[in-house]
Amino acid sequence: MAENAIRVEGLYKHFGEGDTLVRVIEGADFQVDKGELVALIAPSGAGKTTLLMMIGCVEEPTSGAIWLGEEKVYDNKWLTKETRRIRREKIGFIFQAHYLIPFLNVIENVTLVPQTNGVSEEEAHKEAMALLDYFDIADKAKSMPSSLSGGQNQRVAIARALANKPEIILADEPTAALDIKRSVDVVKMLKKIALDQKVAVIMVTHDEAMLPLCDRILKIENKKVVSVKDTKIM
Repeated sequence: MAENAIRVEGLYKHFGEGDTLVRVIEGADFQVDKGELVALIAPSGAGKTTLLMMIGCVEEPTSGAIWLGEEKVYDNKWLTKETRRIRREKIGFIFQAHYLIPFLNVIENVTLVPQTNGVSEEEAHKEAMALLDYFDIADKAKSMPSSLSGGQNQRVAIARALANKPEIILADEPTAALDIKRSVDVVKMLKKIALDQKVAVIMVTHDEAMLPLCDRILKIENKKVVSVKDTKIM
């Protein structure tokens, strides 16, 4: 039986009020299971990143409810003051730009968050090397980000997102800066991660070519989140 990693019910997000009120999301209801790679699509400005940031406990919704695994984190208000803890323990973020720290080498970038969370240097290094080996870039462990290709840097960014062993990965257009071959490689990696590690992955994308690689597609349409089957929809 499938196990929900993310559950959203009646989620609304408005910005401003009165004459400046902007309604972005109006009553979103959906689930994402562990082991799933789900694409999130919509026109620019329709609220994809806002939705991702609400799930990631970065942007506060206007109303509704969010569960991350067994923990209900939002019910018309944050149910904990420790949203930073939730992000640190449950969620890995991947963005269009890799945002690696330029003055740290690859292994230092990947071990930074675990060590910040109290993992020993030795254990963090061991886990980071295993991740880099998983992504076939262990030989770049001592390299600086500036010496790597765009695709290699994105692999390091994915390894960094996995370093805190998250239950959920939120990827905001992770292939936008890559060519088609590297884009396919990155999405296949995300799918492999979802399957191998039972992680739920939501990937925002504008690239129609990536959709057949995903398990499901969610679309923001008329401020609702709907499930679609046709990949020729963008």
